[in-house]
Amino acid sequence: MIFHCFVNLYGCSIGDDTRIGSFVEVQKNVAIGARCKISSHTFLCEGVTIEDEVFIGHGVMFINDSNPRATCDGRLMAESDWCIEPTRICKGASIGSGAVILGGLTIGPGALVAAGAVVTSDVAARGVVKGIPARQFRLREQPGEPRQ
Repeated sequence: MIFHCFVNLYGCSIGDDTRIGSFVEVQKNVAIGARCKISSHTFLCEGVTIEDEVFIGHGVMFINDSNPRATCDGRLMAESDWCIEPTRICKGASIGSGAVILGGLTIGPGALVAAGAVVTSDVAARGVVKGIPARQFRLREQPGEPRQ
């Protein structure tokens, strides 16, 4: 369900009962699972896969190329020149507002990325990461489990 306007979707797949906020871009070849929430001002670039029940906060940016360039051999780069680095956000993960997720990474099941973090390496299942670059500082509790 798209609840607001100014959403740019093309060539992607979106699962049942997923909610997408305003000013979100979902590029081609992005897959979003069921029962997800994608908050406003988020950019999901080609190569991103989001599994079921994932929360994405406001203004989250995904990057799919670790060596971006405008030109190749003096000519403006075309789509065929890009090397997409796939990113996977596993079931039940949460990404806080303003986080930046570099390409080629996996954020594990049930993991939590703190607001404003810059994720430069994989995040373990239930790992809670924060900072620039993001570092794990604890494990996330299961639903109904007291916080450690």
